[in-house]
Formats: sequence, structure tokens, C-alpha cells
Amino acid sequence: MIRNYANQYKTIDSKDVDFLRGLLGEERVLTGENINEDFSHDELGGISRMPDVLVEIANAQEVSEIMKYAHENNIPVVARGSGTGLVGASVPIYGGIMINMCKMNKILEIDEDNLTLTLEPGVLLMEIGKYVEAHDLFYPPDPGEKSATIAGNINTNAGGMRAVKYGVTRDYVQGLEVVMPNGAIMEFGGKTVKSSSGYSIKDIICGSEGTLGIVTKAILKLLPLPKKAISLLVPFPDLDKAIETVPKIIKSKSIPTSIEFMERDVILAAEEFLGKKFPDNTSDAYLLLTFDGNTREEIEASYARVANICLEEGALDIFIADTDERKESIWSARGAFLEAIKASTTEMDECDVCVPRNRVAEFIKYTYELQDRFGVRIKNFGHAGDGNLHIYVLRDDLDEAEWKKTLEDVFECMYSRSIELQGKVSGEHGIGFAKRKYLFESIGEEQQQLMKAIKMAFDTKNILNPGKVC
Repeated sequence: MIRNYANQYKTIDSKDVDFLRGLLGEERVLTGENINEDFSHDELGGISRMPDVLVEIANAQEVSEIMKYAHENNIPVVARGSGTGLVGASVPIYGGIMINMCKMNKILEIDEDNLTLTLEPGVLLMEIGKYVEAHDLFYPPDPGEKSATIAGNINTNAGGMRAVKYGVTRDYVQGLEVVMPNGAIMEFGGKTVKSSSGYSIKDIICGSEGTLGIVTKAILKLLPLPKKAISLLVPFPDLDKAIETVPKIIKSKSIPTSIEFMERDVILAAEEFLGKKFPDNTSDAYLLLTFDGNTREEIEASYARVANICLEEGALDIFIADTDERKESIWSARGAFLEAIKASTTEMDECDVCVPRNRVAEFIKYTYELQDRFGVRIKNFGHAGDGNLHIYVLRDDLDEAEWKKTLEDVFECMYSRSIELQGKVSGEHGIGFAKRKYLFESIGEEQQQLMKAIKMAFDTKNILNPGKVC
């Protein structure tokens, strides 16, 4: 069992700073007021703590030397990318050393024979998409935050809007180079398509939120680029009708690339935020579906079947977005939902539970009950195709004490209900620091001890991103 090491960590002193400056140079080692406040929190900012020292690294060997030193001296270390997380996973809650990975941002190789892309951890998701598409190839994972680094995506096993057809990040990680907590550089997986060679350590690293090792290189699986994509915007009279249609779409075997759900109030918020109109904002609920393929005929055959199912189940209309302009008007709004909600309030926090597809409407209706019971605004949207919901609780004019108490009560209700519905406490944003309590309540003591044993096998001194996940 992992002990509480907080009181045993070494406090950073001038000797430690001198070592880091000797290794990296003066300009890549920052302390005190020279560290930007942004490095104390992630995107939501509910959890905050400044690192004692911030270092910018350029290669795996530098990371290795820092981890060797930290291991020998019992100094906590947190690796950090773009800081777009939502659960405090990159916040250095025990201080220590923060390693900024963003300068390790090179695409190293595209192998068109083996359909792989080898790259450093700081490459942004948006850069990957553009780069591989120029080679007529396709990296399917599509989380909403395109400015996230690939290592951030790997560490949270990010999913996104194309998960219903293509799967999640773990499905596209073929190999990893990882610096271990003791400084050893290890490689897991590789360019081979399959392996039955012992435990799949790379799959354990995926989703581990930087608690087991620091990713310094990744080999990603690519696919041939689909030639065309068409979206359908489908209005429904209410969310129940919309969500009840999703299992019927899945069973039709015309699997869309994505199936998103959204409600009118979130669309209106996005319109106001962006200053431009959505194609339709008159209905209470919508499904947004995308189909991809190599020919227009192939795609039309798929979406025609789904359109008929939607109309049979009570859809009010079918809007076809088959031009770049129409697709942009829809997807720019979908991409702005989070920022639009954030701009409408003083502070917010998020629950990203994942429930079985046929329980989505039930969970959303439950959030309406919580909204009335606790007198707080709750907004939502999400991935109807895989049951991953994004539920936002808004602070508005609540004072600090009211906000903390209300948030705790609402979250307790939502996470408990997700487990009752045979769901999980996080679909893609991870556990970090903020959601540990709810994870522990959901998995039980035996599984919690198993996770702690895995952590100890990798990190005997508990110095790498301590206090997160388990």
C-alpha cells in the first residue's frame, strides 16, 4: 500500500536549482515570480498550486537526468503539456519540479508503408491532423480541445467525437518511449501491428495521467484518409426522442463517424459567443451525425438509412451539411460549446460520466431534477454514440461557501447515479486530483489496492505526479 509521502518529500533548495541550471542552462530553469501563474492550474482552475521550479526540456535524456536526480533526492515531479485538462491532473499539489514538455514538439517520421507516425510528446492534436492529411492519411481520435498535446491525449486516453466508429486514443498508440520515475528510458510496443509478448505496458501507460512514467516519444497508428464526409443535423421535439433513436441507429449497421447530442440552450449560448447563427435553433434537442467514406454514393446510402430511422422515431426534419460552409457553421458551434458555457458564468466545474447508450436520456433528465433541487444552472452536451456526457455545473452568483457545498452535493448525486446506471465516473477527462473520491467510491477497496500496487511497481517512491488518480 502507498504511504502518504507528503512529509518526506525534499523541499527544493538552491542546490537543486543549481543542478537543474547546470543541466539545462539558466534560461530553461524558472523559479519564483519568473514562473507564469498559468502553470499553477489547468483549464478549469479549481485546483491551484505553483511548482517550486519549472524546467523546459528538449529531449528524453534531459527528462531522464531530472528523474534520476529527483528519485535520488525524493523530489516530486509533474510533467505538463498545454494545460487543457479539467481535473487538476497536471497541478503540482506537492510543489517540486514541473517539467514543461511543450518544446519537445517535433514530428519525427511518417512511415507510409507501416501506416505509423512517430512524434514527440508536445506535438498538438491540430498539427497531427493537418500533417497526416497532407499525406492522404488519417489519425481518427478527435477530442474537442485541438490545442492539447498528444501526450496529454495519451495520458487521459482521450476519446472525442469520432470514438463511436473509430475508438479512442489507446486504440491508435502502437509504441511509446517512456522515462520511468527512476530515470530509466524504456520502450513499449513499436511498429508491429500486433503482439502477444507479455503484459501490454503501453496500454497501462495510456490513461495513467502521468503517474507511472513520462512519455517522450509515441508511435501512432494511421488509417487511409476517407475521401468525403457529410453531416446531418437532426432536430427532435425533446431529448428523450433524440436519445431513444441512438441505439436504433447503431443497430442499423450504418455506423456514423460521430453521434453528438445537444439542446437548444447550449446552441443559443454558442450563437451568442461566436456572434453567428446556427443552421437551426428552433427545436429543443438535436442529434448531430457525421458519415465518412470514399464515395458520395457510399455515404449517401448510409445516411439515407439513418435519416429514415430518425424520421420514423419522431425527428422534425433532416438538415444535410454536404458543403464546407454548412459543415463549418455546425461544427464551429459544436466546438465552441465549452467556451460558450464558460463565458456565461463566473466559474464552473464538469462531470464527464459515461453511461450505457440507452441510459443517456435518463441521466440527463436526472440533471434537470438536480438543477431544481439545488437551485443551480446545469448545462450539458455530449457523445450520444458512446454515452460520454459533459455536464457543467455553473456557479453564477453563489458565494464561495455556497458554491463549494452545492458543487459537492451535486457531484455526489451525479456520480452515484452514474454507477447506479452501470456507468463510469469519467469517460475521457480522467481522474486527476478532483475526481479521486468518486473513483474510489465506484471501484471498491480491492480494485483501489490493485491500482495502488501498479503505481508502486512503477514508482516505488511515489514521486511522479503524486496525489493523482490512486
